[in-house]
Amino acid sequence: MIEKLKDLLQNSYSPYSHFPVSAIVVMKDGREFCGVNVENASYGAGICAERSAILASISHGYQKGDFKELHVMVGSGNIGMPCFLCRQVISELFDKDTVIYCYSTNGDVEEHTVLELCPYPFGEDDLV
Repeated sequence: MIEKLKDLLQNSYSPYSHFPVSAIVVMKDGREFCGVNVENASYGAGICAERSAILASISHGYQKGDFKELHVMVGSGNIGMPCFLCRQVISELFDKDTVIYCYSTNGDVEEHTVLELCPYPFGEDDLV
């Protein structure tokens, strides 16, 4: 998975932050979807790698609960964690015990469950 993520970093469009990020979401049936961060001069119009991969899977017909794991790598040499916008999407679509693997380009890895990353999620129950 590390080599796939490293190769995928090359597809990042990050001319403003110079902070490439790659992600691969693995579905319960084994299918993988890739994503990279894509920036824009209007910063809010960009998208993170994690959401890019997750939304690609949704576009292909997958649904809440179909996610097995998520792998994320930042190109800085350090381990990076999903931002809070990504954590919101992750907490809504992934099971609470799904593991998120966060890698450095040096091969270091940290594993966290969705519940660890999002201990107090905002969800559909908060909308009543």
